[in-house]
Amino acid sequence: MTHGTARASAWLYPSISIAIVLLLWQAGVAVFDVPDYVLPSPLQVARTLVAGFRDGSLWPHIFATLLETLTGYAIGSVFALASGALLAESITFERFVMPLLSGLQAMPKVALAPLILVWCGYGLTSKVVVVALVCFFPLFINTVNGLKRADADLLDTCRAFSASRAFLFFHVKLPSAAPEICSGLQIGISLALIGAVVAEFISSQRGLGFMVTAATVSMNGPSMFSGVVLLAVLGVGGTRIVQMLRERLVFWEHLQTRTVAGDSE
Repeated sequence: MTHGTARASAWLYPSISIAIVLLLWQAGVAVFDVPDYVLPSPLQVARTLVAGFRDGSLWPHIFATLLETLTGYAIGSVFALASGALLAESITFERFVMPLLSGLQAMPKVALAPLILVWCGYGLTSKVVVVALVCFFPLFINTVNGLKRADADLLDTCRAFSASRAFLFFHVKLPSAAPEICSGLQIGISLALIGAVVAEFISSQRGLGFMVTAATVSMNGPSMFSGVVLLAVLGVGGTRIVQMLRERLVFWEHLQTRTVAGDSE
């Protein structure tokens, strides 16, 4: 199978699955005459989305959620990478900080959201803090584990040639940890979107989470499902972008896969 055919198959099979689900959904709603406030049909949801894009009512909600998600994700990722690298490289830092981070990790971030809203206000800042906290720990844990699992024999060989600590970190440990770091980034982008929506559920005047909450109060099923569909699209899109970045940054994974596939043929 060529690379182009593999990429086409990667899009084709999920598209067929989605089409089947939508057809069954539409047929089920029509056959059982389900009220739209309980379960709207895909056609109703599609019409609501088209109308929202045409009159511009959806764009402020999409932009607000994107701003909260991307800002918090960027801040949380930077702090996770920095603190993970520092903890993996410093035993003293690990002894002082790890118990505190373990306790914070055990706390449900959703339970902290109301407190953060009280401390940081009801604007953008509180949402960004919630998102940063939610996506911090997956990347932090993956960074620490990845850096600590660097090849000990390769490290000893480099030290035998008087390699500096900076050289070992950037040329041995960081490339070794890159797959796990990218996995943490991929998990974090999904959790970041969840954190933004949870913060919007609690208190917000704009965003997809606010839109879903407002539609729930008014029992507007098509609008509710429109927000859910948009959140799913944003989540899938963000995950796919991180996957593409991983393919660029950790390119040797795909080279190894192709080599193994070629050998098996």
